[in-house]
Amino acid sequence: MPQTPRQGRQSLGVLVHGRVHGVNYRSFVQREARRRGLTGYCRNLPNGDVEVHAEGEEDALHGLLHALSGSDGPGIARVDGLDVTLGPATGRHASFEIRW
Repeated sequence: MPQTPRQGRQSLGVLVHGRVHGVNYRSFVQREARRRGLTGYCRNLPNGDVEVHAEGEEDALHGLLHALSGSDGPGIARVDGLDVTLGPATGRHASFEIRW
């Protein structure tokens, strides 16, 4: 049974476009999310994008979004754009994982 979303928690969905496969981008995302106390997952999509779903406090989500769009990622990664959606947290995730 999903947990009840906690007050102040939000959900962030991001599709990351660019050179983000085969460059340790998902490991970077996982490290950044966990550092901020976020839960959720990231995974490669067949079209070359990376999908990120994170839940947590709004400030932490904005910090992750900034990291995803910036130059802090793996050296050979290149982010060309982000499609972002925000919503209420579901409480379904206990940690932040890389999905295959």
